Amino acid sequence: MSLSDDTIKAAFILIRFRLAELIADKAFKERRVISLSEIAEATGVHRATLSKIANQPGANISTDVIDKLCRYFACQPGELLTLVEAH
Repeated sequence: MSLSDDTIKAAFILIRFRLAELIADKAFKERRVISLSEIAEATGVHRATLSKIANQPGANISTDVIDKLCRYFACQPGELLTLVEAH
Protein backbone atom coordinates (compact mmCIF):
# COMPACT_ATOMS: atom_id res chain seq x y z
CA MET A 1 0.00 0.00 0.00
CA SER A 2 1.43 3.39 -0.96
CA LEU A 3 0.54 6.84 0.30
CA SER A 4 -0.78 9.43 -2.09
CA ASP A 5 0.84 12.85 -2.42
CA ASP A 6 -2.19 14.40 -0.69
CA THR A 7 -1.79 12.08 2.30
CA ILE A 8 1.90 12.91 2.58
CA LYS A 9 1.19 16.65 2.33
CA ALA A 10 -1.51 16.43 5.00
CA ALA A 11 0.95 14.82 7.39
CA PHE A 12 3.06 18.00 7.39
CA ILE A 13 0.36 20.52 8.29
CA LEU A 14 0.39 21.72 11.88
CA ILE A 15 -1.93 23.80 13.99
CA ARG A 16 -0.04 26.75 15.41
CA PHE A 17 -1.33 28.59 18.43
CA ARG A 18 -1.03 32.37 18.34
CA LEU A 19 -1.01 32.63 22.14
CA ALA A 20 2.12 34.80 22.34
CA GLU A 21 0.68 37.24 19.79
CA LEU A 22 -2.66 37.47 21.60
CA ILE A 23 -0.89 38.08 24.91
CA ALA A 24 1.23 40.82 23.33
CA ASP A 25 -1.83 42.46 21.74
CA LYS A 26 -3.79 42.40 25.00
CA ALA A 27 -0.81 43.70 26.99
CA PHE A 28 -0.33 46.56 24.51
CA LYS A 29 -4.01 47.53 24.54
CA GLU A 30 -4.18 47.41 28.33
CA ARG A 31 -0.69 48.95 28.76
CA ARG A 32 0.45 46.33 31.23
CA VAL A 33 2.30 43.04 31.45
CA ILE A 34 0.17 39.89 31.21
CA SER A 35 1.71 36.69 32.54
CA LEU A 36 0.82 33.08 31.90
CA SER A 37 0.03 32.81 35.61
CA GLU A 38 -2.55 35.59 35.28
CA ILE A 39 -4.16 33.87 32.29
CA ALA A 40 -4.14 30.54 34.15
CA GLU A 41 -5.91 32.08 37.13
CA ALA A 42 -8.48 33.88 34.97
CA THR A 43 -9.27 30.90 32.72
CA GLY A 44 -8.77 27.89 34.95
CA VAL A 45 -6.30 26.49 32.42
CA HIS A 46 -3.20 25.12 34.16
CA ARG A 47 -0.07 27.22 33.69
CA ALA A 48 1.85 24.18 32.39
CA THR A 49 -0.79 23.75 29.66
CA LEU A 50 -0.42 27.41 28.66
CA SER A 51 3.35 27.01 28.55
CA LYS A 52 2.95 23.92 26.35
CA ILE A 53 0.68 25.88 23.98
CA ALA A 54 3.14 28.78 23.83
CA ASN A 55 6.29 26.71 23.36
CA GLN A 56 5.44 23.38 21.72
CA PRO A 57 4.44 23.54 18.05
CA GLY A 58 1.58 21.19 17.26
CA ALA A 59 0.54 20.79 20.91
CA ASN A 60 -2.57 18.65 21.35
CA ILE A 61 -5.04 20.87 23.23
CA SER A 62 -8.70 20.18 24.04
CA THR A 63 -11.58 22.23 22.69
CA ASP A 64 -12.44 23.15 26.29
CA VAL A 65 -9.08 24.93 26.63
CA ILE A 66 -9.54 26.61 23.25
CA ASP A 67 -12.97 27.82 24.39
CA LYS A 68 -11.59 29.24 27.65
CA LEU A 69 -8.77 31.06 25.86
CA CYS A 70 -11.12 32.48 23.22
CA ARG A 71 -13.37 33.80 25.98
CA TYR A 72 -10.41 35.35 27.82
CA PHE A 73 -9.04 37.06 24.71
CA ALA A 74 -12.53 37.81 23.32
CA CYS A 75 -11.57 36.21 20.02
CA GLN A 76 -12.69 33.51 17.60
CA PRO A 77 -10.82 30.18 17.33
CA GLY A 78 -9.38 31.28 13.97
CA GLU A 79 -7.63 34.14 15.74
CA LEU A 80 -6.08 31.75 18.26
CA LEU A 81 -5.21 28.92 15.85
CA THR A 82 -3.70 28.88 12.38
CA LEU A 83 -2.82 26.04 10.03
CA VAL A 84 0.76 26.06 8.79
CA GLU A 85 2.68 23.73 6.54
CA ALA A 86 5.74 22.26 8.21
CA HIS A 87 8.83 22.37 6.01
